[in-house]
Amino acid sequence: MRELASNLPAALPEIPRKRYFAIGEVSELCAVKPHVLRYWEQEFPQLKPVKRRGNRRYYQQEDVLMVRRIRSLLYEQGFTIGGARQRLKEMPKPSHITAAAHRLSSPSKSHSKKVQLAALRTELESLLKLFDR
Repeated sequence: MRELASNLPAALPEIPRKRYFAIGEVSELCAVKPHVLRYWEQEFPQLKPVKRRGNRRYYQQEDVLMVRRIRSLLYEQGFTIGGARQRLKEMPKPSHITAAAHRLSSPSKSHSKKVQLAALRTELESLLKLFDR
């Protein structure tokens, strides 16, 4: 297990603000090979990229975040596929994180960025508590 963790990149690149990502882009953003992504689609019902013409997969922001969550559970925290699947069922829906990130990226006039950062931090800390169980 230690060998696997040592082969992982230290930090993943920032996710660009795009609507759709091809499987190759998600592979690079999440440091996971494309065949692994296709396998995870079968194992994790939460991961459902849009399929278009020619059965090409197009991932959205929340799909990329889900892939990173799955990757973290399997590669960094040492969960099995079944254990990671169970942990994801217990976690809040990814839309909460996406909504918080969207609020941060497009601030309303009534809230300052500091307030939004504090709210995002609170949400992230609550997620970290789920991982510490």
